[in-house]
Amino acid sequence: MKIDMQTGQPTIDATDLAGLLDLTPADVRDRMRDGRITTRLETGAGDDAGKMRLSFFHGNLRVRLTCSEDGTVLKTLRTKTDPR
Repeated sequence: MKIDMQTGQPTIDATDLAGLLDLTPADVRDRMRDGRITTRLETGAGDDAGKMRLSFFHGNLRVRLTCSEDGTVLKTLRTKTDPR
């Protein structure tokens, strides 16, 4: 899996994210549009310069992707959180 960085902003394929969130690609698109899936982007500094962390939140599930500067996913973490 790779995050598309061509626009300067990270873009993930709905099919890739769907598998991580146990949803269909159509559900991912719909839930991102209506705000039920939210995201956070963090960029690395110091020892982590050149990396980014992209987090997706849906219900009580968080998916965190640690990526290189070119969008290559280096690490995936999937955890349950307290519902918001």
